[in-house]
Amino acid sequence: MDFATFLIQCLNALQYGLLLFLVASGLTLIFGIMGVINLAHGSFYMIGAYMAHALAPWVGSYLGGGFFATLAVGMVLAVLLGYVLEWAFFSFLYEREHLQQVLMTYGLILVFEELRSILVGDDVYGVPAPPLLAGSIPLGEVMSYPVYRLFVSAVCLVLAAAMWWVLTRTRLGMRIRAGASNREMVQAMGVDIRLLYRIVFAAGVAIAVFAGMIAAPVSSVYPGMGNQVLIICFVVVVIGGIGSIRGAMLAALLIGFVDTFGKVVFPHAAGVLVYLLMAAILLWKPEGLFRAG
Repeated sequence: MDFATFLIQCLNALQYGLLLFLVASGLTLIFGIMGVINLAHGSFYMIGAYMAHALAPWVGSYLGGGFFATLAVGMVLAVLLGYVLEWAFFSFLYEREHLQQVLMTYGLILVFEELRSILVGDDVYGVPAPPLLAGSIPLGEVMSYPVYRLFVSAVCLVLAAAMWWVLTRTRLGMRIRAGASNREMVQAMGVDIRLLYRIVFAAGVAIAVFAGMIAAPVSSVYPGMGNQVLIICFVVVVIGGIGSIRGAMLAALLIGFVDTFGKVVFPHAAGVLVYLLMAAILLWKPEGLFRAG
């Protein structure tokens, strides 16, 4: 492997890991703070990807916008979707057993998959990168790297920094962390814990939808993509530590590099390397790399 190839694989691993972090961060917020096992979280990623495909013609025709306008419209719809879902379904799960949470959220997966099939069909779709980011940067004499992938990595880093700032430096973040530790005490201090959880859930859904939208030009849009990402996101949450954003970041980057280089170095065993990594880390630290926070 020459240097240019190695550099491309490193950039691919970084981009995959950061994108995985975006999806997993929403899951770890909902799981760690609200105590809800949300198997439907991967469906929000799928919804985002299909939004990038389906909204683009509508936004272009009626709003005169392109890819970035589609992202903005998609984010507004994602927040509304998260708010309504929390109010209609998830608000009834906080005091329920995990089995009931699993059954209900699995039911939502089936509903979302059926709606996807009815509305957009079962074909595979490609989403073009915006013209501004459609070029590539030369790496060596014969290799180049897409500008859009660098854009995805940069956006993920910005959002990761924003999440860290909100959770650690704002009053809202303080209330979210307090609600995760002792919801009864937070309620006794006059905080509307239901509204707080609704905000957290809407934010988690919006993050997953946004990840799906920016991933669409890279991975294409296809049925079942949400279920694939859900499994690996739970691995991220378990490795990083339930409820820990920095743990999710480190775990996602580790998985990104193990998966990317595993497919190059050990192509026949690449599918199990991530799970071997999870097993090794849990043997060392059964609670994950970091505690919630």
